[in-house]
Amino acid sequence: MNIVFDFGGVLLRWQPQEFIQRLLPRQVPDADAARVLVASFFEGFGGDWGEFDRGTIAREDLAERIAQRTGLALAEVNAVIDAVPHELQPIEPMVALLRRLHERGHALYFLSNMPAAYADYLDATLAFIDLFRAGVYSARVRMIKPEAAIFAHAAAAFGIEAADTLFIDDVLRNAEAARAAGWQALHFRDPAQCEAELARRGLL
Repeated sequence: MNIVFDFGGVLLRWQPQEFIQRLLPRQVPDADAARVLVASFFEGFGGDWGEFDRGTIAREDLAERIAQRTGLALAEVNAVIDAVPHELQPIEPMVALLRRLHERGHALYFLSNMPAAYADYLDATLAFIDLFRAGVYSARVRMIKPEAAIFAHAAAAFGIEAADTLFIDDVLRNAEAARAAGWQALHFRDPAQCEAELARRGLL
């Protein structure tokens, strides 16, 4: 079986509300304020941030737009943007699961919405990156999930058949897009649920 992993929220920690509240405690005093600011800052990972993921907006332009939209100081916006890649730390139970799948001989790949600078950082720092046969970062191909084109590109780049491929993503619309492209898909909620579903499918 080919298994394609998303990164943020699946293999790497990504909890934007907790992250932004910790980083900007004076501007974000509670969970409600965090939800509001996250929605405005990241725009549901569409909008300006989606174009950052796609690689079609410069970091400096992104920061200025976010500052104008949110009312944050430009220095505060830059602090958040700079901190994101360091926030993407491995989720250890998922890394252990990834290694088990590799040991069982499954072909492992990744497909991640990720700005170019963040992708470079992850390639240089992730200890488990060599477990993957190949991967696609959105900014390097100028496409983003959940667009159908990126699934077609990934399948061609990996040399895999959609029907023989399981895609794992924590964002429901991305999992649904993979199914629409003919892939199998698992909507990730937590490591225990993911492991149980993989076991149910006979992959562990």
